[in-house]
Amino acid sequence: MTDSTPPRPSRRSVLRTTGAAGAGLGLGSLGAAPAEAAAPAEAATAAEAHSGTAPATPPRKGATMAGVPFERRSTVRVALVGLGNRGGSMIDLYLALPGVRVVAVCDPVKAKAEQAAAKVVAAGRPSPAVYASGEDDYLRLYERTDVDFVHVATPWDLHFEMAKEAMLHGKHVGVECPVALRLEHLWELVDLSEQTRRHCMQLENCCYGRNEMRVLRMAHAGKFGELLHGAGAYNHDLRALMFSPTYYEGPWRRLWHTRLRGDLYPNHGFGPVANYMDVNRGDRVVSISSFGTPALGLAEYRAAHMPKGDPSWKESYIESDRTISLVQTARGRVIRLEHDVSTPHPYSRINSLGGTRGVFEDYPARIYLEPDHKGDQWADFGAYAAEFDHWLWKEHADPPGGHGGMDYLMVFRLMQCMQLGLVPDFDVYDAATWTSPVPLSHASIKAKGAPQAIPDFTRGEWRKARSGVDSARPA
Repeated sequence: MTDSTPPRPSRRSVLRTTGAAGAGLGLGSLGAAPAEAAAPAEAATAAEAHSGTAPATPPRKGATMAGVPFERRSTVRVALVGLGNRGGSMIDLYLALPGVRVVAVCDPVKAKAEQAAAKVVAAGRPSPAVYASGEDDYLRLYERTDVDFVHVATPWDLHFEMAKEAMLHGKHVGVECPVALRLEHLWELVDLSEQTRRHCMQLENCCYGRNEMRVLRMAHAGKFGELLHGAGAYNHDLRALMFSPTYYEGPWRRLWHTRLRGDLYPNHGFGPVANYMDVNRGDRVVSISSFGTPALGLAEYRAAHMPKGDPSWKESYIESDRTISLVQTARGRVIRLEHDVSTPHPYSRINSLGGTRGVFEDYPARIYLEPDHKGDQWADFGAYAAEFDHWLWKEHADPPGGHGGMDYLMVFRLMQCMQLGLVPDFDVYDAATWTSPVPLSHASIKAKGAPQAIPDFTRGEWRKARSGVDSARPA
């Protein structure tokens, strides 16, 4: 059963108003990645479209979505769009949850869509509808009236349009990182969420990591004192995967290294630290300054591993091998973000938090707090598990799925919020904020590190304390 849905403006009226707003913001289209990279001059032109300082805050076109609960429903009907490495694995998690039905799957590669549908049937569920007739077949899926939530796991180029259309068709939508790649697109998603009363969420699984959730609860309990600084990163050697002919569906991810110089994937590091500091819930980020190294790593890897006839030899890489950004908050705190996927190094999201009473650093996890610890030696972070592990980790000590179980807990919690009619742990304002370093870090590097203003996507709602990922266990 689904409770009554709040009234929404028609799709036609919303398209008309957002189209006008987009024109005022200089909205530009972002098409699918070409089969081959542009020449250096063309790549620079493409990058220019992502640069520029944040525009003035546009007027609100609908009511805020901060604190807005889902409609309560006993069964959540889910559609998955994009069934590659990520989407193909996420379907297993939805099938593991009671009260969740996978009603439709979509991918232009028919074999992947059919394989996903076969998983649903093998789990003893009704066969889902399959949409595999080209890259726009998701629009036909969106016309269905039996879909409550859409999970988008496609190449980045498609995220904005797919999220936009989901809301215009009356669906709540969750999008893999990043939710969009232009400031004007982030604003449009915020406006659409407010107008359609549909939630648009960045599916940031790292916010549900065990260490991240424990640090979050410790921060909120005052164990770190007054918070001062934090750090997060996506430092992950992806060279072999980006040049693999089979891992990604085409070269789309590598081709972003021919277009932008900034932090292409800030969400995994930014989201958890933003939660620690109650960003959008009592504090907000106001500016970002970014610096980037030369782009050498992918070209060196290509020279060592790819035959001369490979199409990748037509590509010119401009993305900094390592991007380092400093983000300032309204309360004076500092967040350091890093991105590096094109040089050899062990995996790290850094995941650090410091305050007036001590500091936590991850990879490996270690902590030092006063008055708990003395001297200058790191202490055992595991000693805080019993008191500060989040209730999700206490109830799901060995969750299934990838990435140490945080994928499962993210999906479990999201579906729980939809079933019980709760406010989601994060919303469209978080999605826009966590993704804003993509265009703004590029603009800052282009301006030799000059600070770029980060918009207040909440339009003032950040001043109000409200719940987030540090949620209370529902009764």
